[in-house]
Amino acid sequence: MTERQKDRPWLMRTYAGHSTAAVSNELYRRNLAKGQTGLSVAFDLPTQTGYDPDHILARGEVGRVGVPVAHLGDMCRLFQDIPLEQMNTSMTINATAMWLLALYQVVAEEQGADITKLQGTTQNDIVKEYLSRGTHVFPPGPSLRLTTDMIAYTCSHIPKWNPINICSYHLQEAGATPVQEIAYAMSTAIAVLDAVRDSGQVPQERMGDVVARISFFVNAGVRFIEEMCKMRAFGRIWDKVTRERYGIENPKQRRFRYGVQVTSLGLTEAQPENNVQRIVLEMLAVTLSKDARARAVQLPAWNEALGLPRPWDQQWSLRIQQVLAYESDLLEYEDIFEGSKVIEAKVDQLVTDVLAEMDRIQEMGGAMAAVESGYLKSQLVASHAERRARIESGQEKIVGVNVFEGTEPNPLTADLDTAIQTVDPAVENRVVESLRHWRDTPYQPPFNHPRPCKALERLKEAAKGTDNLMEATLECARAGVTTGEWAGALREVFGEYRAPTGVSSAPVAVAAEAGSALAEVRAKVDATARELGVGKLRFLVGKPGLDGHSNGAEQIAVRARDAGFEVVYQGIRLTPEQIVDAALAEDVTVGLSILSGSHARLVPDVLQRLRVAGATDIPVIAGGIIPNGDAEQLKEAGVAAVFTPKDFDITGIIGRIVDEIRKANKLDPLEVPA
Repeated sequence: MTERQKDRPWLMRTYAGHSTAAVSNELYRRNLAKGQTGLSVAFDLPTQTGYDPDHILARGEVGRVGVPVAHLGDMCRLFQDIPLEQMNTSMTINATAMWLLALYQVVAEEQGADITKLQGTTQNDIVKEYLSRGTHVFPPGPSLRLTTDMIAYTCSHIPKWNPINICSYHLQEAGATPVQEIAYAMSTAIAVLDAVRDSGQVPQERMGDVVARISFFVNAGVRFIEEMCKMRAFGRIWDKVTRERYGIENPKQRRFRYGVQVTSLGLTEAQPENNVQRIVLEMLAVTLSKDARARAVQLPAWNEALGLPRPWDQQWSLRIQQVLAYESDLLEYEDIFEGSKVIEAKVDQLVTDVLAEMDRIQEMGGAMAAVESGYLKSQLVASHAERRARIESGQEKIVGVNVFEGTEPNPLTADLDTAIQTVDPAVENRVVESLRHWRDTPYQPPFNHPRPCKALERLKEAAKGTDNLMEATLECARAGVTTGEWAGALREVFGEYRAPTGVSSAPVAVAAEAGSALAEVRAKVDATARELGVGKLRFLVGKPGLDGHSNGAEQIAVRARDAGFEVVYQGIRLTPEQIVDAALAEDVTVGLSILSGSHARLVPDVLQRLRVAGATDIPVIAGGIIPNGDAEQLKEAGVAAVFTPKDFDITGIIGRIVDEIRKANKLDPLEVPA
């Protein structure tokens, strides 16, 4: 074999950040010292949704699933002693992406960096927020404008920056099939590129530069062949779209550039040690094929279905990448799948099916129209329901969950309280106090921000007109404006948006045939309703706080509907007050779904408000990523039942909820014969 130069490894990142900017900065510097080659910043939910840490909706959420960044001072502290001119920084931020990029640029300027050399990515894909992740703020039109303005600005001022990372990752998490995943992501890319082209901010001869900076953030699941073929199909379709629709002739500019986080969807709470081999197999799908290799990879940790990973867990995931890149011979060969009949046939079929679905979306008016009509969301909810049904029936096997469930005692989880990272509840108070000090001290070195200032008024004026919003946003950043103030000013102009939930239009995924599990639960629901003298049992599915991961709540809502409940589901981002008001008005059982870790604060808040209202007879159910110790505390506080990812049988969950309704109403236990 002729010796060839070994390929460079992909960028190796760890998605990280929690508690405070200072704590996260220490974590980043430690990870970089271990050989990580890029930063991937996780922001907390208030930062992602444009609220300051002292906002009512931020209660229990500050520093939980990421780092809080409320102003320029926080951003400076986050990157202290990290030279941004030498970094490649990925920021998972969407609705507030323009604001965080402005803060990042100003920090770089204060470090003395040449901003034209800044490299990194802002996620900035708002469509998937409407569909799966739930950190959207503004309606589709204004959201697309923010994205367009950012792309135009970076093209001229920060040319090495990727202003948008179009995400199919979260679509798969929400249940998308490979065809849906590619089609919806590509349709989003078309909507964004059309908007940039039609805005007049970028001349046609520079559209190639825009296309060259569009990157993708992709999911890699455990079905190795399918996932690897998906990446090849992605690249082929992107080449076709950029050449035919936008006339991009330069093949380098048409290259499909993507980073990957291997899926968290398949990580299990049961036998979590099995997640290690799942993560490795998923990583291979996006690294083995040279022609479709990821440019950046970040791996979850084995224990993410249990809670927040510790630094050691993240190090383990980094070492998995390093062993493959530096110990194996993977990077010494050309594409090892080229010429495979099996691979080519699978890729061809994917391409054909994806293009047909993309045509269907274009006929509806494009991705934004398909969001507003509810089409995309209802398709995802239906696909996810079908997948859950396959798992429950055993058709889709998950080791340790619905097959091979027997296990030896696990030394990794012998002490669950130390098997995950915990965030000190006192962090929130410290962050809020720091924010108030920032607001009340207008001339604190080195920032000397002139609060109060006219920057917010100028931002609102720009938003009412057609000016690019990036300059006004940079002025706000330099003036000491807070995250909540920036987003609040734009909320005044643009309004807010509640995306379709997809629940009411989702088809039935599990048949209630005679003798089936769902038929038994339906009989229990009907019998209980009769005994209580009501037409139907009523069930309120509530999402308190800022956690927008609604997939689980939607699946519970759909299955409860199919079991005969009248379901009240108002979507995400509700306060405990709103949930209690709805519960009292609707006379319902309450189910609370929280995946962000804020359950310890928000669930007891709901219980206390129900007690004050004299509604202690309303059973409250909780579900989410809830450690065992927390689950016991919630039950002691009055929660009727707690469900976590190990409870995969949704029909069984609905049956247990009926049991709790009977218990709360002092009805005898009901056994419905098969």
